[in-house]
Amino acid sequence: MSGGHKAGRVAPVDVRTAPSNPALRHVLTHLITPLLMCLGMGLAYLGAFATPEPHHLPVAVVGAGPEAKVFAQTVKDKAGDKLDVRTVADRATAVDQLKHRDITGAYVLSAKAPELIVASAGSDMSATAVEKVFTPVAGAHGVPLKITDVVPPVSGDPTGSGIFFLLIAVSIGSYASVAALGAAGAGLSLRLRAVLVAGVSLAVSVIGAAFAGPLFHLVDHGLWGVWAMSWLYSAGILFLGVGLHTFLKRWTTLAVMVLFVMLNFTSSGGLFRPELQNGFFGGLHAFWNGAGLVEGIRDLVYFGGHDLARNVWVLAAWLVLGLAVLAVAGLAERRRAPAAAPAGAAPATAAPSGAALAEAAEEEEEVEEAVGV
Repeated sequence: MSGGHKAGRVAPVDVRTAPSNPALRHVLTHLITPLLMCLGMGLAYLGAFATPEPHHLPVAVVGAGPEAKVFAQTVKDKAGDKLDVRTVADRATAVDQLKHRDITGAYVLSAKAPELIVASAGSDMSATAVEKVFTPVAGAHGVPLKITDVVPPVSGDPTGSGIFFLLIAVSIGSYASVAALGAAGAGLSLRLRAVLVAGVSLAVSVIGAAFAGPLFHLVDHGLWGVWAMSWLYSAGILFLGVGLHTFLKRWTTLAVMVLFVMLNFTSSGGLFRPELQNGFFGGLHAFWNGAGLVEGIRDLVYFGGHDLARNVWVLAAWLVLGLAVLAVAGLAERRRAPAAAPAGAAPATAAPSGAALAEAAEEEEEVEEAVGV
């Protein structure tokens, strides 16, 4: 009986030596990307948008003589670093500076009829911030404040935020196509992928122009310029993303989300101009491609082309960067090719290996993951 009892015992299993579950490990690996996206999106959006506060917001006091200077200094002393206050001699000069985007608002001194001049097409949030500063000033003297908007947005985009949502649409069409062109198109020649990038960016820009013009009337003129800047923007993202895919593979989706969503939307100025953001996102606004598109469209449509050239150059610089990364990727792929196909390799008609099938499955998952995001 003792011997039978011993024979029926099951030896304990040491979980430390048990074989791991490949399917579970595969799923956990793929969960890293969405969790990092969750972390990154929270840090970026809450860091950029949660607590908007003026930082050196440029405003002007309209008036001549010591009274205007004393008033401007009083406003500056109360506001501290929130405002940069200057004085201008007359209303026409203030309007001119608003239309050149040198200031965000101008307060016209008057004991009986004070006036605040803004250009809300440049940023509705910035105009609102200026109103919050000067409305109590007029109220303290017991007089109503007249608000004049010298550059209002078009009727199809009453809040001026439509350009920001246009940026989002064009961005999604661009970075979601990166996975399809980079992963599914990995077997194509670099030249053919470049042609596809040009074609896709053209299609995305045409869709963007249709949104901006005939569909939602976000702009009432300059549609050709909006299309051209949208193409520059989309092509820059696509060339850069497809080039990065050669090196990052399935991590490309996370990389383009960081570059063209987390850092891009938050620094574009579409909702908050840099004067209402912290130094990090305000600094990115000076050279990031989303800001180039948003501010370029604003300059073209509302501000007579002022500073348009600089924003176009920003978009062109990102396109050049994308072309450079794609060229480097082409060199890397050519160097890998001999190692991937050594002498005596199996002919092309041979059945695909397990590694090749796994790579194909990985590419399909990457495309689905990117499109889902």
